[in-house]
Amino acid sequence: MTSNIQSYLLVILHGSLLTVGVSLGALLVAILLGLLGAAAKLSGRPVLVALGTFYTTIIRGIPDLVLMLLVFYGGTIGINTLLEKMGSEATIDIEPFAAGVITIGFIYGAYMTETFRGAILSIPKGQMEAAWAFGMGRTQTFVRITLPQMVRYALPGFTNNWLVLIKATALVSLIGLQEMTYLAKQASAATRSPFVFFLFTGALFLIYSSVSLYALKKVNARYSLGTKRGQL
Repeated sequence: MTSNIQSYLLVILHGSLLTVGVSLGALLVAILLGLLGAAAKLSGRPVLVALGTFYTTIIRGIPDLVLMLLVFYGGTIGINTLLEKMGSEATIDIEPFAAGVITIGFIYGAYMTETFRGAILSIPKGQMEAAWAFGMGRTQTFVRITLPQMVRYALPGFTNNWLVLIKATALVSLIGLQEMTYLAKQASAATRSPFVFFLFTGALFLIYSSVSLYALKKVNARYSLGTKRGQL
C-alpha cells in the first residue's frame, strides 16, 4: 500500500507541472485582456467604456465554475454551429487545456482590468501632459512614463489576483484536464486515502503561492527603489 501511495504522489507531482502551465498561460491572457480593458475604460469613448464595463460586470457576476463549463461545452457547440451555417463540414473540439487557459484568463482579465485602471489613475496626470509637451507620442509616453509607474501601483492587486488565479486552476479538473487536483481525486478513489493526497496537493499549491510571493516581493522592491530613495 505504501508503494502505491508513493507512486501516486509522484504522479500528482508530475501533474503539478500542468497546473503551472495552465496558471502561466491564463496569466498571459489575463494581462493582455486587463490592459485592453483598462485602455477601453479610460479611453473616454462611450462605446469602449460601455464594452469594458459590460465585460467586468458580467465576469464578476457569474461564478467561475459556470463560466468554465460554458466555454468548454457551450464554446464547442457555438463554434461548430457557426461552421455549419457557413457551409463547412469541419468540427472543432476545444481541448481541456485550451479551455482552462482561455476561461481562467478571461475571468481574471476582468480583475486585472480594474487593477490596471486603478494603477493608471494613481499616476499624476501632469506627468503624461509633460511628456506630450516634450514631443513624446502616446505610445512612447505609455512605455517610458506610464508603464513603469503603473507596475508599482498595480503590484499589490496583481499579486492578489495571481494567487487567486493559481488556486482557480483546480477548476479545470472538472473538464477532464489531468492536473494535480484531478489526479489527487483519482488517487483518493483508488486507495481510499483522500487525506494524504489532498494534503499533498494543498502543500504544492502553498509552495507555488509562497514562491510567487517571494518573487513578486522582489519585483515590488525593484520598482519601489526610486520612491524609497526620494523619501529619504
